[in-house]
Amino acid sequence: MKKKEEAEEYYSKDFEWDQLRQEIETNPSLSYHYILSFNNQTHTEIDPPLSSSQDSQAWNSFHLRHFTGKFFKVTSSSGSAMATTTGYYLSQERRYLLKEFPELASCDEHCKVLEVGCGNGSTALPILRGNDSIIVYACDCSNEALERAKAMINSTNIISSATHRFQPFCCDFSTNGFPEWLACNLCREKISPKPHVYISDVNQNNWRGSNYFCPSKETNCCIGGVDFICLIFTLSAVPVHRMPAAIAECFSVLKPGGLLLFRDYGLYDMTMLRFEAEQRVGFREYMRSDGTRLYFFCLESTRDLFVGAGFIEVELEYCCINSVNRRNGKTMQRVWIHGKFRKPVQKILQN
Repeated sequence: MKKKEEAEEYYSKDFEWDQLRQEIETNPSLSYHYILSFNNQTHTEIDPPLSSSQDSQAWNSFHLRHFTGKFFKVTSSSGSAMATTTGYYLSQERRYLLKEFPELASCDEHCKVLEVGCGNGSTALPILRGNDSIIVYACDCSNEALERAKAMINSTNIISSATHRFQPFCCDFSTNGFPEWLACNLCREKISPKPHVYISDVNQNNWRGSNYFCPSKETNCCIGGVDFICLIFTLSAVPVHRMPAAIAECFSVLKPGGLLLFRDYGLYDMTMLRFEAEQRVGFREYMRSDGTRLYFFCLESTRDLFVGAGFIEVELEYCCINSVNRRNGKTMQRVWIHGKFRKPVQKILQN
């Protein structure tokens, strides 16, 4: 099996997050970003939340609107612009992904990855490039996004098997859950640890032992769960009150010992500071004018969500990067959350 080597190591620290936090929280003009309760005449925090169908429609409209626009930078694997007869692709391939999560390139043959919120395919593409036997099941609540993702994968000609290893499907995991063909109810029960019979200090290099239950083959009822779940800039678009159920759903289809790989917007990222007070719809939660929403995570809230669902924390940190705008030369302070969370391995009880 051929796997592409990464030329650079993952880098995540241009500045200290605590220093940025001090600067923000001592600036009275930014107080609406960090105070717990905030109200004004036009504030929408008390308005009823959008329904799941309204959320999906907002993202459908987003992808339609930006398909031929300049919201995303457009590049191909060679660095040149990518175009088709129907328009330009939106998505910048996330080339940093295998540096940040090298497990995706070094995993066993025919590992299964579930990418939740695949968008235009910018995450799936480097995974398929980096491991020529991995299978990516990619879901999104937007049919428009799925069409863009399929078009991108089909047009890249990375390898002939890529289209067969990319399996997109429409799903809003925060409301309807994942389909049973991914992991049926019986298999979900088998791959979910029972109280007091799992081990928390799993060796990540040797977790598949003969004394542990882990279905590795597809069954007649389903594919038996997945080895990895990618939540890359997805959970922040889910309403806060639906996040616990969404993470629990991810936990239920991940195999014992499997990893959930997480990257999303961090607290006090430049994007957060650009929101106006009237766009705040909850604590650290904002809504754009097009109806799509954005939440900004701190380490504590992230840990509470995933550990509360049963995951074991493997890595969790702020990624603080200075990004330079090439047009005006200004430096932008970007903050993201990087995390890896493992599902406990269940030991078979001996009679």
